[in-house]
Amino acid sequence: MDRIDAMKVFVATLDEGSLVGAGRRLGRSAAAVSRAIAFLEAHVGIALLHRTTRTIKLSEAGERYAASCRRILTDLEEADLMIAGERAAPRGTLTLTAPVAAGQDFLRPLLDEFVNTYPDVTARLYLLDRPASLIDEGIDIALRIAHLPDSTLVASPVGEVRRVIAAAPRYLAKHPHLNEPADLAKHQIISMTHFGLDSWSFPSSNNSAVPQTVHFTPRLTVNSVEGAVASAVEAHGVTRLFSYHVAEQVRDKSLRIVLTRYEPAPLPVHLLTPQGRLAVPRVRAFFDFALPRLRERFSALKVITDAD
Repeated sequence: MDRIDAMKVFVATLDEGSLVGAGRRLGRSAAAVSRAIAFLEAHVGIALLHRTTRTIKLSEAGERYAASCRRILTDLEEADLMIAGERAAPRGTLTLTAPVAAGQDFLRPLLDEFVNTYPDVTARLYLLDRPASLIDEGIDIALRIAHLPDSTLVASPVGEVRRVIAAAPRYLAKHPHLNEPADLAKHQIISMTHFGLDSWSFPSSNNSAVPQTVHFTPRLTVNSVEGAVASAVEAHGVTRLFSYHVAEQVRDKSLRIVLTRYEPAPLPVHLLTPQGRLAVPRVRAFFDFALPRLRERFSALKVITDAD
């Protein structure tokens, strides 16, 4: 049995989550998929997967081997495409990741349009509120909202977002004025998992080099953007989110952004891809397709939220 082919079967099994799913994707029987994985396990001399009738789980050695397999298969694909050059049309599966809300709001609509434009391309979008390893997890493109560390990833800027404090005008009308961060102690707080469960920090003021931290006991704690926004719109308290989370509500005046002069510096937004992946036609096609659209969208959102 060919080892490269067996690696492809192994990676497909991980992506699909089952032997049957991998077989369906590759046009093979579950028994053939199982034989390919057994061949790899015999070759390396250790179990790569723990299998039951319903689930598969990577062994510790399997996790390391899977990352290596993905790198090898990616390098082989890039080598083939380098030879094919511009004659290669976009095709195959494009794998992307993004934070949950940003992926739903920005990437998912673009992907619908993109795959309609390129019928030979299929897409997988993983919505994760954690940074994924693009190389180890076999991901072509990521949307990241953060200051980026130095790396070999290719990063293209698409915009920036603010971390904002927002509340409904009718809530603000019935509660003490919010003139500075310390005033939050007098308010009902709707906290979001990623923005501080029992405290929020603000940049240092002109009189101090120490960042300001406001502690509170939240009225409500949620782990979804939709929940925090809905409770704020219904005038149950003050919440902290990214500016794009509340842009629609700011536009229709159901929420108002407050304490703007105490906000941290905006965070940049980038599309990322591993070095060399832009040689893959489907990856290059998506970058060319998505970058101007994302930049236009983030620019429009900036106009809305900057006008609060």
